[in-house]
Amino acid sequence: MAALDGLPPLRDVIQRHGLDAKKALGQNFLLDLNLTQKIARTAGPIEDHTVIEVGPGPGGLTRAILALGAKRVIAIERDARCLPALAEISEHYPGRLTVIEGDALKTDFEALAPGEPVRIIANLPYNVGTQLLVNWLLPKAWPPFWDSLTLMFQREVGLRIVAEENDDHYGRLGVLAGWRSHARMAFDVPPQAFTPPPKVTSSVVHLEPVANPLPCDVAALERVTHAAFGQRRKMLRQSVKSLGGEALLARAEIDPQRRAETLSVEEFVRLANAL
Repeated sequence: MAALDGLPPLRDVIQRHGLDAKKALGQNFLLDLNLTQKIARTAGPIEDHTVIEVGPGPGGLTRAILALGAKRVIAIERDARCLPALAEISEHYPGRLTVIEGDALKTDFEALAPGEPVRIIANLPYNVGTQLLVNWLLPKAWPPFWDSLTLMFQREVGLRIVAEENDDHYGRLGVLAGWRSHARMAFDVPPQAFTPPPKVTSSVVHLEPVANPLPCDVAALERVTHAAFGQRRKMLRQSVKSLGGEALLARAEIDPQRRAETLSVEEFVRLANAL
């Protein structure tokens, strides 16, 4: 990357600014420059897009996104210690990087680049990644403000996002992702690519929005998936008892003896609509 953009090696930047990764913030800094470029390329063409990045840390992925030609990058960073390192990148790419100090869970992402094509690319902090994904999948208005999501999670979470029915990893996250997006696992990232190395393998997941998802009330879908998978080993007549049990299942034309992990996304939508 130093040869690519003329900026100092990331390891030197981290050392110079005293940026030890904080476990409380879910931080693991990605230093492998081949991987940061691979993540950025996985998002698709970015030359005409505004890219939103969450948790840039010292800016390894940020640099790859800018070097590959993103029109503009908006980075949300909660850790004030990282701001000087990000300011150096901003100076190197005048007018193309905006850094916002703040909590991503409290950020109004739709207001960041109104009317502009947006891709979200991020090595998400482990402790907030799943909630951010759910927030991006469940806005009231659809199609969403984003054209694609290219996100890194723990591999276990990635498997849950792309899982379909009758898969051990299938659950609420798989239903929500399957309802409103086309999700695929792009590639795995080994622990040694990070500083400090996490105890688990990570995976990059790429999601693109479904243009016309099956009509369904978001709140109802959340309720039925929460109930059904809350007792996933039980038959549906028991797990959705609090929502109407067998009467609800009859309206949705679903066998009450089935279990949650056997239902397709379409069947969960029917269940939500019956509710």
